[in-house]
Amino acid sequence: METVRVSDIANHIGREAVIQGWVYNRTDKGKLCFLLVRDGSGFIQCVAFKDDLSPELFDQIMRIPQESSVIISGTVREDKRAPGIPGGYEIGIKDLQIVQAAQADYPMALKDHGVDFALDHRHLWIRMQSQWAILRVRATVMAATREWLDGNGFIAMDTPILTPAAAEGTTTLFETDYFDEGKAYLAQTGQLYNEANIFSFGRVYCFGPTFRAEKSKTRRHLTEFWMLEPEMAFCDLDCLMDIEEKMIVHILSRVLRDRLPELKSLGRDISKLENIKAPFPRISYDQAAAKLADLYSKETDSEKKELLKFDWGIDFGAPHETALTGLYAQPVFVYGYPTAVKAFYMEPWPDRPEVCKSVDLLAPEGYGEICGGSERISDHDLLLKRIHEQNLPEDAFTWYLQLRRYGSVPHSGFGMGVERVVSWICGIEHIREAIPFPRTIKRVYP
Repeated sequence: METVRVSDIANHIGREAVIQGWVYNRTDKGKLCFLLVRDGSGFIQCVAFKDDLSPELFDQIMRIPQESSVIISGTVREDKRAPGIPGGYEIGIKDLQIVQAAQADYPMALKDHGVDFALDHRHLWIRMQSQWAILRVRATVMAATREWLDGNGFIAMDTPILTPAAAEGTTTLFETDYFDEGKAYLAQTGQLYNEANIFSFGRVYCFGPTFRAEKSKTRRHLTEFWMLEPEMAFCDLDCLMDIEEKMIVHILSRVLRDRLPELKSLGRDISKLENIKAPFPRISYDQAAAKLADLYSKETDSEKKELLKFDWGIDFGAPHETALTGLYAQPVFVYGYPTAVKAFYMEPWPDRPEVCKSVDLLAPEGYGEICGGSERISDHDLLLKRIHEQNLPEDAFTWYLQLRRYGSVPHSGFGMGVERVVSWICGIEHIREAIPFPRTIKRVYP
């Protein structure tokens, strides 16, 4: 018999097949025993009928522990009632071989577990159907991102994990000794290096882990996360937003095409994702501030009103982003943030030095910022001035400044947080479930 993957089971109806996987759950009903088996590509119901099997084999199936590894052979049947992912199919067991019988004290039994307990056992938690589904969506988000960029004139460029200086603020650096060279830091971003790459390749992107030593406990923050960072020569702020918009629409389309069963298993409201279309609304920071002031004035709940309190010049917090995105069914661009709350390399707005050519893309349903970018300063002297204003070490940025001396052009780029996009698409509450092994200020195990 042919060994098949559960994801391909629909192509084998009425035929005998072999699947290799693990017992996720077992339900006994007299002469019937139902095993829900996962093989990495999906979950399928396997049915053991006492009268069809030897007493020894049926008894073995009735006692098989959760997470035992098995090889099952039998006939594939279509049954719309059968649970699983994709669901609607089952295997009538003819033979079952136990590769390894799991111990009976499996820590992540199918019951409610506290978050800390689940995170302590993350190496086992990722076997749970919900976590499996989330991480499958994550893989597709990353594949779709590369697919769109590779098909639209971008080339992948790997950037250093160890860097000599800060790029996003000196207070969020992880520091390490670097031989005789003094201190080095885990990269907060690959952007500065990709600014060098665009002068050779035009459009580039890096995609990898980045690190922020923020002592934040919010549901939106990790200390180690994956970020996509495209950078484009001859690109202004409007061009930047066009690229973000097209890429996000493509990602959603690919996930809805390839991961619909996973999203449904998570209970995601698919219609909210299907209704997202280009163009996305674009509002200025000034307009956003005015909308927040209006929402503040109309709020009658004192606690909610306090969270909405806002003064021009500060960055948006999660309550502000949630309130703003509640006004739109689509993701919304907010551009032109105050210079004081953004990074040193962002181009000032013409005739408004207190504002920079920055933009954040905020996801709906309260998920907040998923992309952040800007036009970059292309003038050498202005960039040097900003480095001094931020008390950054000029010598560490000598190479970066040189980019403005030899063929400088207007250019832009953005960063997209993979885990934030996955959290939004999956409709999950906390970002820690959107990465296989999360790192937070209180967790570096397992």
